[in-house]
Amino acid sequence: MTSQSRPREKPAIRIVEVGPRDGLQNEKTPIPTVEKIALITALADCGLQAIEATAFVSPRWVPQMADHDTVMRDAPRRSGLILSALVPNEAGAKAALAAGAQELAVFASASESFAQKNTNCSIAESLARFEPVMALARAHAIPVRGYISCSVHCPYEGAIHPDAVARVAVALQALGCREMAISDTIGTAHPEEILRVLQTVLRDLEPSQLAGHYHDTHGRALANVKASIDMGLRVFDAAAGGLGGCPYAPGAAGNLRTGHLVSFLVEQGYETPIDSQRLADVERHILEWKSGHSAQLIA
Repeated sequence: MTSQSRPREKPAIRIVEVGPRDGLQNEKTPIPTVEKIALITALADCGLQAIEATAFVSPRWVPQMADHDTVMRDAPRRSGLILSALVPNEAGAKAALAAGAQELAVFASASESFAQKNTNCSIAESLARFEPVMALARAHAIPVRGYISCSVHCPYEGAIHPDAVARVAVALQALGCREMAISDTIGTAHPEEILRVLQTVLRDLEPSQLAGHYHDTHGRALANVKASIDMGLRVFDAAAGGLGGCPYAPGAAGNLRTGHLVSFLVEQGYETPIDSQRLADVERHILEWKSGHSAQLIA
């Protein structure tokens, strides 16, 4: 077979597992720290190489993340695995770095109303809060990714103009974020809306600087992934068992389920390092726990 007739290899797709943080943060019943660490370990054993382990936020606002220090310190460390933490400000970043976070994540919004509800400040004020976070990250040679909430629709404002998303994405990149996650926070976006947002943002940024974070409220997350892949994106967030939602987005269902994303990628011809059978076992236990048929989050 000549080089011209060889089939083109599919580009690698990177999955960021957000279940331990975005998936668990809204659970009302306290989850034992040992179970959170066991979940992270099980997900790493499945071959997931990027796991958002916890959030260094105030326990007053997110009680489920009160054990962030222990979770980050005791989570498994192994070659090829990156453990990240969500941080809201400089204090959170300092604590996360001290606990051993290998990547930081900050969260902005394309909606002023959502920014006020979520962070009690304007978009501009939230971006200013990230400046010392970025300085710390640079000093520790740690990468930072930025979430852009309500990149398509807002539960308070309705449709968000793509230009608003682009402005925040460019601002985060200018601050030093390596990657910006375009987030369909309430899971209402259609693929054509995702395309419009990406087309606008990609006027200023490269596809390699973007990720897709799509909730599956109306079952369109995979269609939005497909549209994003067509636009050149190669990084997508997912949560084992479809855990998650958003405490400031009424009606938002869980994140895109990791097993569904892996199956979709395999069907599309993409190679993945993830052990699908082992992941299915982990997700089965999570679903049993969610339905009340198991007292533990993970075996």
